[in-house]
Formats: sequence, C-alpha cells, structure tokens
Amino acid sequence: MKATTRILLLAGMLAHGLEIFTGVAGASAQQLPPSASIDWRAVDAAMGRAGSMMPGDVYRFNMPRSDLSVTARGVRIRPALSLGSWLAFKATGPGQAVAMGDLVLTEQEYNRVIARLQQGGVGQTAVHKHLPQHSPALWWTHVHAHGDPARIAEVVRSALELTGTPKAAPAPAAATAIALDTAAIRAALGHAGRVNGGVYQVSVPRSETIRSMGIEVPPSMGLATVLNFQPSGGGKAAINGDFVMTAAEVDPVIRALRENGIEIVELHNHLTDEQPRLFFMHFWANDDALKLARGLRTALDRTASQTPR
Repeated sequence: MKATTRILLLAGMLAHGLEIFTGVAGASAQQLPPSASIDWRAVDAAMGRAGSMMPGDVYRFNMPRSDLSVTARGVRIRPALSLGSWLAFKATGPGQAVAMGDLVLTEQEYNRVIARLQQGGVGQTAVHKHLPQHSPALWWTHVHAHGDPARIAEVVRSALELTGTPKAAPAPAAATAIALDTAAIRAALGHAGRVNGGVYQVSVPRSETIRSMGIEVPPSMGLATVLNFQPSGGGKAAINGDFVMTAAEVDPVIRALRENGIEIVELHNHLTDEQPRLFFMHFWANDDALKLARGLRTALDRTASQTPR
C-alpha cells in the first residue's frame, strides 16, 4: 500500500473515531439535567448561604425567621410552623433558571424590601397572611424571577439585608420526639411526615403536572399541600399550613375544614400563569391533635392529591 494511501486511510479512521466520540459525548450532555449547567456554588456565594438540591431538580434556600418572637391566639409560633422564608430555583437552560419563593416580612420591612426587589427585577405574585391575630404583624410575600440565578440571588440577598433575617440558617438539629402522637396523626392523615424544629410537618403533592413560567413546577417549589402540627400541651396542637386546590375544590375544602373546627385564614393565588389554575388557602386551629388530623384528612380527600406510596 502506498504511503499516501495509508495516510488517507488513517486520517479517515481518526475522523470517524472523532465523530463517534463526539456523538457519544453529545448524547451524554443531552441526558444531563439543565441544572448541571448552573454553578450552584456561585449562587450560594451570591445568596450568602448554602442551598440544597431537592427532588425535582430544584435548588432551594431555606431562611427561617428565627429572629422573630411571634404569637398567634396566645400560641408562641415556632419558625417551622409558619415563619420560613425560602427561595427555590429550577434551571431552564445553560445559565438560566426560574426562581420562586416566599419571604416573611414585618410591616416595617415590607416596603423597603419590595422596592429593592422591584429595582432588581424580582417580581411579586402574592402578599398575604398565614396566621390569625398575630403579633408582630407580618406579611408573607411570594416572589418570582427568570434569568441568571446568581444575579437573582444577589437581588434577594440585598433585599434580605434590609430585614432581621439571620445571615445563615442554624445547622439542622437531630430529629427528636415531640409531645404528639405522630404515628396516630400519620394514620389519620394517610400521609407520613417528619419532625423539624419542634413541628410535625406533612407535605402532600398534587396528582397532576403543573406548569408555570415555561417549566414543569415540582412540589418542592411550593406546590404541595402543607399540614403542620406544633404541640401546644395536653395532646393539643396548633395547626397551620396551606391547601393547594383547583377552583372546583375550593368550596368543598372550606366546608370540610369549617365542619371540623378549622378556621380559614387566607384564600389567594401564588402564581400568575400556572396551568391548571391553582388556589392556596391557609388555615388555623388549636385543639386536640388527632381530632384536627381527622378534619384535615376530610378536607384533603376533597382534593386531587397524590395517594401515599
């Protein structure tokens, strides 16, 4: 075989091999989730705190307002019951993400925070209450944005610096038993929960796919029904949380809650373009924990929620 022929053959083999290698690499890259293109350490640096990857490929920051001493109807509220600010990101492509979250703000903080968020291009989708007759007065403010997650994090961090929100969340304490029969509550609800910050927390996702801002929104971005129990003594619990409902479910859920002695605090929307359209409802009661769990189960059965696995 002539030298020139051998060279041409070798060049062809190398080119073919490179093509195969590139094709395999390209296929592997396509299989990676969009979040793999995000430098989450840079987002952590921009937020001034560490986030964590959640189910659904969501990167979330939790910012409990442990600096506040809040009471509602004579009950001292733990941050894990209803005082948790948070911000979550879902990647949409290289260097881009949708952000959603909820900030717990005092009345003195509210206007300054909203002005700073607006200045930085972070919008609001809801301003509302979670608790009845509480002191000091608080506003829960839902936020949203789409773009460079590090830039969004910088804006939210600068807004949080106008509040008393602690610079970093304390290290999570080891789960300990609380003064509630959580096994009985679990059986009554039909869903398991976890103890966090002295509160028994249960999260129940909806059964359908929910889309907003061009993405499928996972439950970990605030689209699950949340049922929280804080012991208040003698087998009682203060309950607070958030039902996620379609329009057709709203009145049946309200009736079920009211028939079981559970108050409605707020009915509102959290998003602006979600499909299907969703309504969010905060509730409150302070009574026998098992009785309240049965009442919540009655209301939960009026929604299209996922069944326990």
